[in-house]
Amino acid sequence: MTYGAFAWSRNPLYNGNFLIWMGFVVISGVLWFLPIAILIFAIEYTLIVRYEEGVLESIFGSEYLSYKSRTPRWLPRPARIAELGEHHWAEAWRSEISTFLQYAILIVLFYLKSLLNISL
Repeated sequence: MTYGAFAWSRNPLYNGNFLIWMGFVVISGVLWFLPIAILIFAIEYTLIVRYEEGVLESIFGSEYLSYKSRTPRWLPRPARIAELGEHHWAEAWRSEISTFLQYAILIVLFYLKSLLNISL
């Protein structure tokens, strides 16, 4: 898919995950962990993306290389040419349900932490 959010960045889901990670660190109140979380995220997702890009290059060849040349990996920027396409929200939900469940669990844990007034 090369339209919508994928026209702005090759990894919009990972960009969103980064913001969510940072948000959880901030609401946890453990701000000293912020640089560590950034480092962990950078290492983990750099390895994941390198692998995924290798797979995509082997499957799509020059078409993917062209996409890579015009679309930034991490820092989103508006697409030079607007492309339209279909969005399959049900498929996206099925694909990301485990991620949503993890975030829901973290939110419940932070809520319980605030109720019990536990400091870290």
